Amino acid sequence: MPLSFMIKLQILWAIYEIQKIYFPILAAVGVPVNVITITILARGNCGLSKCVTYYLVAMATADLMVVIIDLILRQIPIVYWEQFSLFRIIPLCNIHAVLLYAATDSSVWFTVTFTFDRFVAISCQKLKSKYCTEKTAAMVIGIVTVLSFLKNIFWYFLYTNEYWLSNSSWFCRVALTVSHSLVWAIVELIHYILTPFIPFILILLLNALTVRHILMASRARKRLQNRSNGESQSDPEMGSRRKSMILLFVISGNFILLWVVFMVCSILRRLDYLEYSVSLPTFVREIGLMLQLLSCCTNTFIYTLTQRRFREELRSGVNYSLSLMVKLCR
Repeated sequence: MPLSFMIKLQILWAIYEIQKIYFPILAAVGVPVNVITITILARGNCGLSKCVTYYLVAMATADLMVVIIDLILRQIPIVYWEQFSLFRIIPLCNIHAVLLYAATDSSVWFTVTFTFDRFVAISCQKLKSKYCTEKTAAMVIGIVTVLSFLKNIFWYFLYTNEYWLSNSSWFCRVALTVSHSLVWAIVELIHYILTPFIPFILILLLNALTVRHILMASRARKRLQNRSNGESQSDPEMGSRRKSMILLFVISGNFILLWVVFMVCSILRRLDYLEYSVSLPTFVREIGLMLQLLSCCTNTFIYTLTQRRFREELRSGVNYSLSLMVKLCR
C-alpha cells in the first residue's frame, strides 16, 4: 500500500476522532448563540434599521435550523453511529434531506440578499427609499425561503426514506446505479453551483461595486469639504456608511472563508463522477464540512465585535440572567 495513501488515511481517521468532540461542542455553542442573536435583534434596540434587522434575524434563524437539522440530527449521529443506530429504522431520511438542504440554501441566500440590500443602501440612493424597506425585506425573505424548499424537493425522490448514516456527501440510502448515474451527477453539480458557487460570485461582485462606490463618494465629499471649509472635518454620513461597510464585509468575508473549501471539494467531487479526475483527498472535504458548519455559529461573535449596541444588549441580558440565577439560588 503506497505511503501517501496511508498518510491520507491516518489524517482522515484523526479528523473523524476530532469530529466526535468538535460536533457536540459546536452544537452546544451554536444553538444558544443563535437563539441569543435572534432574541437581541428582534428587540430592535441595536441601532440598526428594521430592514437590516429583518435580514440578520432571518440569517440567524436559518443558521439555527442548520445547526439543529444538519449538525445535531445528521453529523452527530454519523460520528456516533453505534449509539444512534435507532435512526436506521426511522423512515424519514428523504424528508430530513429536503429540510436540511432547504435550511442550508436559505442561510446562504439570506447572506446574498443582505449583501444586495446593503449595496443598494450605500450605492443606489434613488432606489434605496423603494427597496430598503421592511415590506421588501419581508417579501425577499419569504421568497428565498419558498424557493429554497422548492429547489430541494427533488431530493425527496432521489433519496430513499432509509438512513444510511455514512460519512459521505449524502446520508440516506441510495442505489449505486442512481448515485453514479449521469443524471444524479448533473443534478448534484447544479445543486452545488446554485449553492454556494453563484452566491460566492454575487457576494464578491456586490462587495467590489460597494467598495468602488464608497471610495469614489469619499473622495468627492472630502474635496467638497476641503473647498468649503479649507480643512478636513468629521463626516457623520461617511461614518455611518463605514459602519455599514464593516458589518457587511465581515459577514461576507466570514461566509466566503468558511465555505470556500467545502464548495471547491463538492464541485470537484461531482466533476470526478463525470469522469474528470480532479478530486481532492477525503480529509480535505471533511475539513471543509467542519468549517462550513462553523459558519452557522460565528455571526453572533461578529455582531459582538462590530456593533456597540449589540454588545450592550448582550451584556444587559447576561447581567439580568446572572442576577435572576442568584435570586433563585437564594
